Amino acid sequence: MLKPLLLMVALGSAVIFTGCESMPSSPHVTENLQQLQNRTWIATQIGTTTIQTTPSANHIPSIQFDEATKRVSGSDGCNRIMGSYTAGTDTLQLSQLATTRMACMNNNNIDRHYNEALAKVTHYQVFGKTLKLLDRHGNLLIQFESAVQPR
Repeated sequence: MLKPLLLMVALGSAVIFTGCESMPSSPHVTENLQQLQNRTWIATQIGTTTIQTTPSANHIPSIQFDEATKRVSGSDGCNRIMGSYTAGTDTLQLSQLATTRMACMNNNNIDRHYNEALAKVTHYQVFGKTLKLLDRHGNLLIQFESAVQPR
């Protein structure tokens, strides 16, 4: 009698744990990813330095996350950047980042600071029109504003 009961408990546990593995992602994950992806983010702050730009400025650090291709692209304020990314609920891994190598004059090394910050990104937070890229300790690396409000 004890063996069949033990067998049923074991089988029931296996079914429950297998079911948990195949559950779809939570709505929170989907919502965060939808807010992160498929829009242009304009950098407003790198570390503690505020980036002052005018609406007509040409060389503004920016980033875009393409949901379909899982590719990241943008600008460091001088050069184009491109690579791939993996994102979770609040985690973000940028990989295979590459940049063009144009000479950048009179930009207060924003391009260098931007690329150094991108190399340290492990997490993100999205609140409406604001994106924050964070390091593994939760420190702000880069803050962005959405160029266009999503539909």
